[in-house]
Amino acid sequence: MLFTDRDDAGRRLGTALGMYAADGPVVLGLPRGGVPVAFHVAHALGAPLDVIVVRKLGVPYQPELAFGAIGEGGVRVISDDIVRRGGLSPQDIASVEQAEQSELTRRAARYRAGRPQQDLHGRTVIVVDDGIATGATAAAACQVVRAQGATRVVMAAPVAPPDALTRVAAVADEVVCLSTPPGFSSVGQWYRDFSQTPDEEVVSLLMRAVRQPPATAEDVSVSAAGLHLPGDLTLPPAARAVVVFAHGSGSSRHSPRNRQVATTLNRAGLGTLLFDLLTPAEEADRANVFDIGTLAARLAEATAWLATRTSAPVAYFGASTGAAAALAAAASPDSPVYAVVSRGGRPDLAGHHLAAVRAPTLLVVGSEDSLVLTLNREAQARLRCENRLEIVEGATHLFEEPGALHEVSVLAEQWFTTHRPASPMR
Repeated sequence: MLFTDRDDAGRRLGTALGMYAADGPVVLGLPRGGVPVAFHVAHALGAPLDVIVVRKLGVPYQPELAFGAIGEGGVRVISDDIVRRGGLSPQDIASVEQAEQSELTRRAARYRAGRPQQDLHGRTVIVVDDGIATGATAAAACQVVRAQGATRVVMAAPVAPPDALTRVAAVADEVVCLSTPPGFSSVGQWYRDFSQTPDEEVVSLLMRAVRQPPATAEDVSVSAAGLHLPGDLTLPPAARAVVVFAHGSGSSRHSPRNRQVATTLNRAGLGTLLFDLLTPAEEADRANVFDIGTLAARLAEATAWLATRTSAPVAYFGASTGAAAALAAAASPDSPVYAVVSRGGRPDLAGHHLAAVRAPTLLVVGSEDSLVLTLNREAQARLRCENRLEIVEGATHLFEEPGALHEVSVLAEQWFTTHRPASPMR
């Protein structure tokens, strides 16, 4: 597996680690290259990000052989076996430890910039690096984290040789690695861009990851077609964009799947609007659920109403029949929508509108949702805008399989963030 850069590796690793989101983990990046990867992992999991500063203690005459490691807070891990076999005296140990402690203190102060260290006691901790070569540093980091009070230690990296993972697995509770190529010679060979990560970037990423004030959520009444449709509007501070959700047939603004996706988007600094496309009386007539023209018109009017509340760029997220409504609304010549994501959608129901859609469109379908997958492929062939079909392996129509909906959420967040315009589209 070849990675474009550390950002690409971090996004992919974040998706693979989705199962840990429910544990409320702390994500720690090994400086320097591990921090950009960890930044995206923390982002995907909605977890706090910190740096793990650890220094290996090398045998004086064979520095690549570590007899221990030290970490912040006076944490010290020593291998009595290697000390004994290396014939190290207390003076030898003290000399090496003193030199490494000085460097550890300097680096920690540089990276933290006055911020306190995350408390790891009783927490699940995910240690992230941009790759594992020998496993020595990763193993030392896991041991230090354990000594700092973590109850569960997960080591995660995009790439590593199999033998190094075996070494790390001896000190971590779990190891997650995306690629274990047998012809491994260096971490950098598995990246197109493996340029050095400067200290300034590490500091910047850690500052960006500091938790923002909570998003403000409010119950709203959306004006559309002369009706007042109930909705939920969530706007993070300085929202970078707002995603309007179009639910599918038989669903509503309370859809647990759409709400899970919305939560991920909110953590990424994106606002969300979930509202009911139909009144209760209208829902009673099954024909209304498939009236794409009416649903698209409601969505367009809701978008106009949203413009009175925020100037942030607007995108659509549609599920099932809601995806057809989102695409039909986005096809309007005066639509301000900058991107569309469909989850298990029926874009085929948008009919002739597909060719008129200008907003970049992402279609996400489960590999086991065979009929809908076929319909999406046929609809994709009719799109003339930038588009992509992502297939979530092992997922069925509702993405109920472990980690499947999290993968949808990450894909949507990346699409909306990547395609967001530099200025409001008004």
